[in-house]
Amino acid sequence: MDLDILKQALIKGDEHTVADLTRRALEEDHSAETILNDALIIGMEKVGELFEQGEYFVPELLLAARAMQHAMEVLRPLLAASDYQPVAKVVMGTVRGDLHDIGKKLVAMMLEGSGFEVIDLGIDVPPERFIEAVEESGAQLVGLSALLTTTLPAMEATVGALRDAELPIQVRIMIGGAPVTSTFARDIGADGYAPDASSAVALARRLMAMD
Repeated sequence: MDLDILKQALIKGDEHTVADLTRRALEEDHSAETILNDALIIGMEKVGELFEQGEYFVPELLLAARAMQHAMEVLRPLLAASDYQPVAKVVMGTVRGDLHDIGKKLVAMMLEGSGFEVIDLGIDVPPERFIEAVEESGAQLVGLSALLTTTLPAMEATVGALRDAELPIQVRIMIGGAPVTSTFARDIGADGYAPDASSAVALARRLMAMD
C-alpha cells in the first residue's frame, strides 16, 4: 500500500479510513515507525501548514487530530514494544483553578501527531503535580494552559515552582490560552508562548532545538 493514501486521508480528517489504512499498512509489513514517520507525522505537518495559510481552521484541525488519535491507538502498543524514541516527552495540563480542556487537548493531540510523547495531566493541576510528572517521566518540555484571566497567577506560580524545583533535567516551559500573551510569558519566566495548536507544535520543536 502506498502510504501517501494514508497521509491524504489524515489530511482530510477521515478518522475511520485512517484507522483502517493504518491496520492495512501493518498487515502489508510496513513497520509502525515507518507508518508514523512517513505518513502520519508528514500528514499532520501538512495540516499545520494549511492552518497557517488560512485554508484550514480549528474544526479541520480537530478532525485531523482525532484521526491521528485513531491511528495512534493502533500503533502505540507496537511503538512501545519497539525501540522507537519520541521526539521528546511533554507534560501538559491546565493550571490549578481552571477547568477548561478543549484547547489543551487539541495541542496535546497535535504534539502527539508530530512525534512527541504527551503526558496529559488534565485540568485543575497544582504546581506540585507538574513537578511530580516531570520527575516521573523525564519530560524535557512542559505545556501550561489557562483560559481564565483569574487563573493567570496560578500559571505564574506553576512556572515559578518548576524553576525552583530540583529537577533531574532542565525543562522548557511553553504556555498558552486566551488571556496569555508573549509579554506575559516573558514576564513570568516561561520559554515561549503559542496562540494556537499549530504554532504550539512549531514552538515545541524550536524549544527542543529541532528547527
